[in-house]
Amino acid sequence: MPSTLAANVMHFARLLRRAGLPVGPSESIAALRGLSLIDLGDKAQARTALRAAMIHRHEHQEVFDQAFALFWRDPTAARQAAIMGLMEARKEKKAERAPPAGRRVAEAFAQPRDTRPKPRDEPPLTDAVLTVSDREQLQQMDFEAMGAAEIANAKAEIRKLVLPLDLRPTRRLRPDPLGPRVDLRRTIRENRRQGGEILSIARSRRQTRPPPLVVLCDISGSMARYAQILLHFLHAVTNERDRVSVFLFGTRLTNITRQLRHRDPEVAFQMVAHVVPDWSGGTRIGEALERFNQDWARRVLGQGAVVLLITDGLDRDGARHLAENMDRLHRSCTRLIWLNPLLRWAGFEPKSQGIRAMLPYVDEFRPVHNLASLRELVDLLSRPAPPRRAGEAWRIAS
Repeated sequence: MPSTLAANVMHFARLLRRAGLPVGPSESIAALRGLSLIDLGDKAQARTALRAAMIHRHEHQEVFDQAFALFWRDPTAARQAAIMGLMEARKEKKAERAPPAGRRVAEAFAQPRDTRPKPRDEPPLTDAVLTVSDREQLQQMDFEAMGAAEIANAKAEIRKLVLPLDLRPTRRLRPDPLGPRVDLRRTIRENRRQGGEILSIARSRRQTRPPPLVVLCDISGSMARYAQILLHFLHAVTNERDRVSVFLFGTRLTNITRQLRHRDPEVAFQMVAHVVPDWSGGTRIGEALERFNQDWARRVLGQGAVVLLITDGLDRDGARHLAENMDRLHRSCTRLIWLNPLLRWAGFEPKSQGIRAMLPYVDEFRPVHNLASLRELVDLLSRPAPPRRAGEAWRIAS
């Protein structure tokens, strides 16, 4: 085995870590062992051995292939690329955006390999990326007023949010020696080994788990800017918790739960863009809720489900079929929270037909327009739900 191979494998592992892949010393050692068992002259075998030793998830393979192609370059690749460039020079090509995996690997290559500070360097006294005053200003800044830099910082802050939900008792029981319930069947089964003499009593306790979370998010033209940022919050929640269902609606209803399950946010949003045809279009809230009640309510609304309805309430069809569908949705869940960015205005009044038709059937009416409102939502969901009082959502929010 060449003497420089171990160093190259180590640098390749560092590149994968900078690209966001969980590659540690154990994967590097396994990669060296795998390379010692194959023909190093065969590039396909080398790629397969490294990928088998360093990659544990299917969605990481694309990033690995991009990194492998750039790190372990073919010496004749430059000459072949120049020849192909001369052949394709006269053809017009449409500018395409690099895939997410390619961008991540390019950013990892651009980072310095050794970022440790020198012994003479003094430790920084302040955070050069985002100071305390900047964080406070970012918390109160409206999503619609943010520039590119503020949006990037807001997305980073959103991914740090944790969304807890109060635990609900289920019908399932789990063994617990200090449980309040006597498990008669397990007591008899365990004591049959002692000839039927009851020497110990098995106990159990009712299991608790957070309720399902269902999100219905408006992606119409008036909500597009907010929806783009809130998708990062929904992606973090979907990957952090189980039993989360996310639907987008404009002129139609689209289930994007499977797409948001992808760990890589860039790949997940690219998959969402392929399945959502009505982004930044019109709004048919009543029709979308009717479709949800007919096709999805029985599947995802159960065991005390909590529903987050994110929309400004501006329906293109007015209030047609909106009240009856909101009533059915309200009766199908235990907590219906309406998040409306229009509540950021101090003088907001429910004047439109859609808002007036929806308000009587929601449990709480909250703003969602900045990071502070998202943190308030997290605090709200971490507390037990108040008793239901139909028609008082506007009073609760104010």
